[in-house]
Amino acid sequence: MALNIADLIEHTVDAVAERTAVICGDRQVSYVELDERANRLAHHLAAAGVGEGDHIGIYSRNSIETIEAMFAAYKLRAVAINVNYRYVAEELRYLFDNADLVALVHERQYAPTVAEVLPSAPKLRHVVVVDDDSGADYESYGGVEYEAALAARSPERDFAERSADDLYILYTGGTTGYPKGVMWRHEDVWRVLGGGIDFMTGEYVRDEWAMAEQAKEGPGLVRMTISPLIHGAAQWAVFGALFAGGTAVLVSQFDPDDVWRTIEKHRVQVLAFVGDAMARPMLKAYEAGDYDASSVVAFSSHAALFSQSVKQAYLETFPNAVLTDAIGSSESGFTGISMITKDADHSQGPRVNFTKQAVLIDEAGELIEPTPGAVGLIARGGHVPLGYYKDPEKTKSIFAEIDGKRYVIPGDYGRYEDDGSVTLLGRGSQCVNTGGEKVFPEEVEGALKSHPDVYDALVVGVPDERYGERVGALVQPHDGASLDTATLDAHVRTKIAGYKVPRSYWIVPEVRRQPSGKPDYPWAKSYADEHADSALAVTR
Repeated sequence: MALNIADLIEHTVDAVAERTAVICGDRQVSYVELDERANRLAHHLAAAGVGEGDHIGIYSRNSIETIEAMFAAYKLRAVAINVNYRYVAEELRYLFDNADLVALVHERQYAPTVAEVLPSAPKLRHVVVVDDDSGADYESYGGVEYEAALAARSPERDFAERSADDLYILYTGGTTGYPKGVMWRHEDVWRVLGGGIDFMTGEYVRDEWAMAEQAKEGPGLVRMTISPLIHGAAQWAVFGALFAGGTAVLVSQFDPDDVWRTIEKHRVQVLAFVGDAMARPMLKAYEAGDYDASSVVAFSSHAALFSQSVKQAYLETFPNAVLTDAIGSSESGFTGISMITKDADHSQGPRVNFTKQAVLIDEAGELIEPTPGAVGLIARGGHVPLGYYKDPEKTKSIFAEIDGKRYVIPGDYGRYEDDGSVTLLGRGSQCVNTGGEKVFPEEVEGALKSHPDVYDALVVGVPDERYGERVGALVQPHDGASLDTATLDAHVRTKIAGYKVPRSYWIVPEVRRQPSGKPDYPWAKSYADEHADSALAVTR
């Protein structure tokens, strides 16, 4: 079986050719149009010498062309490399070199940065440019205009046979160092992120045609992801929709009002976002506007904290919709999911039911018995990545063999609960060690954001003469709210143990996050260091 991303999408094309595949802005393409355009681009790239195993950078905001370029790469058995469009020249130099790019597809507005970086990327020999009316010069470095490239090539699907062993690479990180390329076999990443397994039951999909055959039976869901496609969660939300014969709706960049207008216009049924960073402004815009969201039957949060206070607000505002909270990472794929119920108290962090392949292990690499209160590293077996691209030492650090079975350990901690679920505590690398006690930021952030006047919060460790580190919190209040730290402190103490409660507070106008919605801990740490003298302390 060719459990390959390109094959899986092609099966859907053959099953529901005329159905709308992707919508972005005022444009949309059917499945057959998506296929033919990707074929044309693949033929163009092949004529430029790009082939099996070559790496093609995709440097763009969300667009139909982004999906076409990834699809084209996989048709050639090449590898699509996600390029963060927020990177400056120095970061791009590193990525272009580390990822061994031989070709690049980019939006025209990034041409000045590409021109600056290309002289230091000798392997990168071909560039295709998607016009965006920016007028930036790309002819000086021989860029080929995207539509012209497609027009000159065949729309036929006449490529060599592909394999489940073909490589998918996702570059991740970069907030605490240079980004790393996580390598997956196509089958493995499909099994953990693309719908090749039932996320609720843990049962595998029968074969490569099962999803496409099922697509014939109904019209397919209209699914929208509002995260940038430079992140894995967004990529796989789109791929999952395409494998299942749905319609994937995109916005080029996150604007809450534009999202609601798009939902209303295209009757979106499933909306995927990244935790509170997107969910809160979305809810605020909805309450302030006059939008018809009656088509939405499900909201799905993934890849970042979705606090209980925000969940409750969504349940109250959209009582007929289902809410789910999923956890995972670029290294592990899907790890667990929960259905959100009204009035549940998950203020200490996301609480999910583990997939069958997930466990907790201790620091010595031994399995932890699932007893309530037990804390350990989240590990996932079964279909796991191959490792980090060109980094064997880092690869060794995230894998362990337990009882003859290979597990990936991306660095997140979890805690077993009374009902058999697991609470996500956060990354060990961000853990605060205060007097020998470990405090996980996401647990404290959840408690802070359960206060009605708190809009967002990040927690970091700050130097302390007595304890080595103490817990510090950067807190953004709701518009118009006036936060009293003593009252906030008392509230948080009802949610978590006293040693976890922040001892230093900074009330900030905005908590900074990455484009994906994930927390920007380096910024929070720098802010706390630079404003150490202005910290608000609570008298206890």
